[in-house]
Amino acid sequence: MTVLGAEVGAQSTRFAVRSPHADAVWLCLFSRDGETRHVMERQGPDWVIELPGNLAGALYGYRAAGEWSPTHRHWFDPAKLLVDPYAVELDRRFRQDPRLAMFGEDTADIVPRAIVPAPAEPLPQEPPQFTTGGLVYELNVRAFTIRHPDVPEDVRGTVAALAHPSVIAHLRKLSVGAVELMPIVAWIDERHLPPLGLVNAWGYNPVAMMALDPGLCPGGVAELRDTVAALHAGGIGVLLDVVFNHSGESDVEGGVLSLRGLDNAAYAHAPDGTLINDTGCGNTLDFANPAVRRLALDTMRHFVAHCGIDGFRFDLAPVMARGPGFDPAAPIFAEIEDDPLLADRILIAEPWDIGPDGYHLGDFPAHWLEWNDRFRDDVRRFWKGETGIGVLATRLAGSSDVFGPHQPHSDCRSVNFLAAHDGFTLADVVSYARRHNEANGEQNRDGHGENFSWNNGVEGPSADPRVLAARKEDIKALLGTLFASTGTIMLTAGDEFGRSQMGNNNAYCQDNAISWVDWDRRDPELEDYVADLSAKRHSRLRSFARFPEKVQWLTAAGKPMTIADWEDRNGHTFIYDAEPEEGTGEGELRVEICRARHLVRIDFTA
Repeated sequence: MTVLGAEVGAQSTRFAVRSPHADAVWLCLFSRDGETRHVMERQGPDWVIELPGNLAGALYGYRAAGEWSPTHRHWFDPAKLLVDPYAVELDRRFRQDPRLAMFGEDTADIVPRAIVPAPAEPLPQEPPQFTTGGLVYELNVRAFTIRHPDVPEDVRGTVAALAHPSVIAHLRKLSVGAVELMPIVAWIDERHLPPLGLVNAWGYNPVAMMALDPGLCPGGVAELRDTVAALHAGGIGVLLDVVFNHSGESDVEGGVLSLRGLDNAAYAHAPDGTLINDTGCGNTLDFANPAVRRLALDTMRHFVAHCGIDGFRFDLAPVMARGPGFDPAAPIFAEIEDDPLLADRILIAEPWDIGPDGYHLGDFPAHWLEWNDRFRDDVRRFWKGETGIGVLATRLAGSSDVFGPHQPHSDCRSVNFLAAHDGFTLADVVSYARRHNEANGEQNRDGHGENFSWNNGVEGPSADPRVLAARKEDIKALLGTLFASTGTIMLTAGDEFGRSQMGNNNAYCQDNAISWVDWDRRDPELEDYVADLSAKRHSRLRSFARFPEKVQWLTAAGKPMTIADWEDRNGHTFIYDAEPEEGTGEGELRVEICRARHLVRIDFTA
């Protein structure tokens, strides 16, 4: 099998790219003198060329000729400079331009050039630095660090900022098990954003799956590798949020940037040739195609082998198991499990997409973790007063209704969370009864409409001390429930100290004060409360990671719950009393919850 990408050897540099339907492919090298094109040789579905010398650091791209017939699934246009799907570093960021979608319009001055990587030895393979049941801390690299007062200004907003001692100290204070970095590979803004004066601030619109974004990671692979090493030294794992479900080439009106101009069969098509859009982003990568699966696997291998990444969170993960319908036995799962570099990594599915039959919570392989939106919604509804004790009890004890019958001796695969990048911040859940996305330019129609949120009598900011006190009680009760729950837990950056997005629950296009973490306005008392909760949980991770062997549900008086107690919605106290797995040496876990007093208390026996 051909090794794809650019590879520097002892005396030469080899380039290889997949384009099975092209009539001709050129390697394009760029220097001060301009562009030099080299005709590549076909080798089956691939095109290969070997040039003398060590070309590490050289800038390159491809051009491909063939049929231009979008209705027949071919988009060949030699005027388009194409980014290597196997590029790992780029010389600039992507930007929108009408010429990207115009046949015959040259794009060499628009499209980023890939950088030939220097040879590098893979890192020693170490087990993932994360324990199931621990705390995953989701963050947007730029938004999290751009206002950090202790990070030097020239480093703020970059991956390197995460290695700063003050950042690591904050993560350690919270007993973070792993940071989950929202996408850090190169993406392009959606076409409607530039005319509105907006940009994509989240990165969920990638073009090259393993090419680090030059804005977020200007030091390239070395910067990511060094940052991961610094976090590991602090006892913190690193997970990457990866987008393998679509690319930024968008719908039929989108640009020709990479795969579309080389191998458009990478995208799923309906029988009539139209692009399938199970992602809501204009296209869907076709995981029934072995070449697509290989690209995803090679991307993961690259980040593990060369950067030390501990695992991955997969955006709209059902797409990876579509062919076209969802199949829990899809080939990609076995291929990951059989791969010596990937088999032990932490794998987290976002278990839904927007395609037909797109919701698959609980359907991923037994060793995968899954975002549990039912935990989010049911816990919010309980503290809002819309549901009773029974629903909360199921979520608190690991959502066995979703992840299988009660199974002592097995890890719970649920990733419990109350808020994520997509939706209200935790502070906004208790401050806004409805979304406020007016700044997004879509007349407040975008984002989730049903958030199970409330405002304690005042919509948005308030100076009323009673309102503020009620909101803090709500936040503490929500957080207490999260940290007391069976399963792995996730906290979104800033929720530990009351970060607000002013009611915007879809801030993907707000690279500004709406989404930036304001470190100067932290609530230190709330932050300390979260740190204490997390330290208590971290000291007994096995008590939270596995379905407990025995559970008692008790009233405040210590008596078994009756049917009437379960059906009571007036806020009576109930106690979750769980015995640990035999042989762990851990004490009994007892969680007391009282809705009437906003009480969540976690205790262990000796």
